Amino acid sequence: MPYTHILTALDLTDECVSVFDRARELAQHYGAKLSIVHIIEPMSMAFGGDIPLDLSLIQKQQFEQSRELLKKFVAKHPEISESQQHMSTGNPREEIHRLAQEQACDLIVVGSHGRHGLALLLGSTAKDLLQSAPCDVLAVRLKKTD
Repeated sequence: MPYTHILTALDLTDECVSVFDRARELAQHYGAKLSIVHIIEPMSMAFGGDIPLDLSLIQKQQFEQSRELLKKFVAKHPEISESQQHMSTGNPREEIHRLAQEQACDLIVVGSHGRHGLALLLGSTAKDLLQSAPCDVLAVRLKKTD
């Protein structure tokens, strides 16, 4: 059965271009809609939540920086309409699963660093996404950068 709506999770680094390119190829092949999402982890999650500091200003700056990076990325890929661009704050697995269900996506495409050893086969986000995913998940292996 062909895919009809592909959701691509991007970290907006240079490495994410290969993930997007793979998702775009699949969308073109199947004639599927292609959406992108960038998830910002709350600072309290990133630092374990035990730091007695007000991180709201840093979180706001991180959100604004991510918005600018997303804007620059989309400027290079005008085929992604505004309704196909998503950005949210939270646990990446939960947010990607939520959006995939809301948007009726049937494939999620993410990047994976392909660490050595069975336990590190997938990066933490890619591995988390496989658990309880509402649809198929494709992990695109990212090339090492020197």
